[in-house]
Amino acid sequence: MQKIDPILEFVEITPTARIVPDEHGWRSKCLQRLIRLDLPVPKTVALPAATVRAIASGHVVNARAMLEVFGDGPLVSVRPSPANPDWGGPATILNIGLNDARHAQLALTHGEAAADALYVRFVQSYAIHVARLDPDAFEEIKPGPGALAEVLRLYRNETDDPFPQDPAQQLSEVLRSMARAWEGTSARLLRQVKGAPPEAGLGLVVQAMAQGIGQGISGSGVIQFVDPVTGLPQVTGRYLGQSQGRDALKTEAALYLTCDKRGPSLEEVAPELFAELLRFGAVCRQRLREEMQIEFTIEDGRLAVLDAVKVQRSVRAGLHIAVALARDGVIPPQEAVLRVEPRALSELLHHQVDPRGPRDVIARGIAASPGAASGKLVFTSDAAQASAARGEACILVRRETAPEDIRGMHSSAAVLTERGGMTSHAAVIARGLGLPCVVGASDMRLDMRERKLTASDGRVFHEGDVITLDGSKGQALAGVADMLPPALDDSFRQLLAWADAFRDIGIRANADTPSDAATARRFEAQGIGLCRTEHMFFEEERLVVMREMIFANSPEERAAALARLLPMQRDDFVQLFDIMQGLPVCIRLFDPPLHEFLPHDRDGLRGLAEALDRPLSEVTRRADALREVNPMLGMRGVRLGVVLPEIYNMQAQAIFEATIESAQRGAPIVPEVMIPLVSAKREVEMVKARIDAVAAMVRTHAKVDFDYKLGVMVETPRAALRAGEIAQHAGFLSFGTNDLTQMTYGLSRDDAGRFMNSYVQLGVFPEDPFHILDVDGVGELLLMGAERGRATRKDLTLSICGEHGGNPESIDFCRRAGFDYVSCSPYRVPMARLAAAHLALRDQASSR
Repeated sequence: MQKIDPILEFVEITPTARIVPDEHGWRSKCLQRLIRLDLPVPKTVALPAATVRAIASGHVVNARAMLEVFGDGPLVSVRPSPANPDWGGPATILNIGLNDARHAQLALTHGEAAADALYVRFVQSYAIHVARLDPDAFEEIKPGPGALAEVLRLYRNETDDPFPQDPAQQLSEVLRSMARAWEGTSARLLRQVKGAPPEAGLGLVVQAMAQGIGQGISGSGVIQFVDPVTGLPQVTGRYLGQSQGRDALKTEAALYLTCDKRGPSLEEVAPELFAELLRFGAVCRQRLREEMQIEFTIEDGRLAVLDAVKVQRSVRAGLHIAVALARDGVIPPQEAVLRVEPRALSELLHHQVDPRGPRDVIARGIAASPGAASGKLVFTSDAAQASAARGEACILVRRETAPEDIRGMHSSAAVLTERGGMTSHAAVIARGLGLPCVVGASDMRLDMRERKLTASDGRVFHEGDVITLDGSKGQALAGVADMLPPALDDSFRQLLAWADAFRDIGIRANADTPSDAATARRFEAQGIGLCRTEHMFFEEERLVVMREMIFANSPEERAAALARLLPMQRDDFVQLFDIMQGLPVCIRLFDPPLHEFLPHDRDGLRGLAEALDRPLSEVTRRADALREVNPMLGMRGVRLGVVLPEIYNMQAQAIFEATIESAQRGAPIVPEVMIPLVSAKREVEMVKARIDAVAAMVRTHAKVDFDYKLGVMVETPRAALRAGEIAQHAGFLSFGTNDLTQMTYGLSRDDAGRFMNSYVQLGVFPEDPFHILDVDGVGELLLMGAERGRATRKDLTLSICGEHGGNPESIDFCRRAGFDYVSCSPYRVPMARLAAAHLALRDQASSR
């Protein structure tokens, strides 16, 4: 005979009882709050995690004493109550205490059919979840005449014992089963996946049954007061007469709650009870400071609240709910800001696949740029441009993208690549353009010659077939999926306005085109932190002139070709300055190696020879001469500005002439000119002298004065180490963490995706350093550069402008390092604004 351990604790939940969420779990604490609000909660007992763990290890709780709390002949339920509701738990068991004698009493008060249904349900649940018998055999028995005798007979046959009649034994066995289920290996692994610590405990609640089966109006249901997808006010849920638990959600026979033309509703059947539920919802929202889903039971016209849980919600619903609560004074704006996860915010900026619709997945990869789009498959940039010209949305599919694919990406609704990682070319450009993008989809096979995609399940999709790309989930779907529109509404703007009031670091955007700048303004960036001018040269008309400049035989010929680009470049800057309306604009001078502007195949070179009216042999020879063994570390950046100064001269002239024109148009600006890929002070001295000379020439010619700032993009470890002397000639240092990470690690960001997952899984790197800033290595270079730069110039402006600029961990590092601002892709600006506010508010809270 088992010995009852008197030290095992349980406590009745009352308004003043000591109920601690970490010990008794979230459900126990929530039920206590509902009791304090005078909601009709059935009598409930809470078991702390320590008691449950002792039960799992073989100790026996005094179940008889526990049942005495509920009076004579009670029926009770047992529900799990972990510290966090997301951790799950064993299944709820209802109607504990039912035996032959109690069944006879219920037959008199509720009718024989109702009593039979309750008893059958309990025996089935007990057999499956407590006795661990074959579920299929018991679930086949449906309520009705003879069902009770059949289920009791089956239990006896399977266990060689009659169904237990002692309520205390029933409760004791239920508690033991649930406690051991929580401690099982599979349950432990499952909840650790959900973020639970290995030692997470389980509380349990034992609650008096409020029967939803009986005379008069009886049943059960759930009700909530907001739409789970939009967050807008809307009463939703279901009610089912003569039912228990969440049965109403499992059948089409359930009633609607509000008046509905599709069928009868609780509002019509029992208007007083419906009004009472509305009142309960309003009380919970005000006093619990949350939108709650209420589980209720009606027994012969009497309403009982069994439980209340936070409404499950989409990101857009969560944002809307938080703002609405703050606007109504239920929570302060600071709490509303903290309730919305920054990384999730990016989902709201784009169309999203409706989570309520079906998903036919044909490929999976890395979710590189959020949002979703449907379109026809195309396999080349030319095909994408042709599709856009016809007004047809298309999805560009490539093994991996290169700079010459940018025009095709501009013409596409989304981009899918077989290779690549979070900082591959496709991912970076797509985020900048706001295009949904999935990279590294290695489970699909591409045949570029036949222009077809073979899915992992063998289905073949040809050019012109329609698919949907979900860049938020990293999936490609067959056909056209149902979409939700972007959620850039008043609630979105209000939340970010509150965030701006709390954050303590500037947020700018990386914007290469007027379209990017317009997006940056729409998302309220505080300026442009990086304008990559080379992206302006890939348009067809400009590309021809660029190639003429590349093939020029003298400085004079180069200058003549560049003179044709000058007005185009000037117009770009005028548009940027007009859009930004006086906000700072940091323009990076030309950076990439020249070979990126040349064709890569013989047909392209032949076409170039015809366009330039030069022999194919000469064009091929010059193209071969420009190709480098390692172009990322070759003739690019400031090295071009030193060796081929005409390029930077033209760009500086375009910037300064645009500055004058913008001032005349009512948008005065002080442009920031940034020199890329610096390694030595002398490079800065030489480029600065030329740019100063160009500025003097423009001032003299226009007879107008203007100001500008000159700075350096710190992308090489040497520039960080020598920042003190470089700062003698620079007003600002902007750390380009993409290249700085490449050079510090000796890794190519375009190729690292092939092994980075393995490295992270094996613990070589804690995270992908191209995704999350390496604060130990690259971060130390940033700190050294910042400290040495400001030792030379106290007013030196510091920033980062790589992909890390939109990452919350990187923003936190920059705040603590005393940086003035971070700059990120336009579509990451809202996330960065919110993340910066989170960090500042948490610092304030921890310092109190």
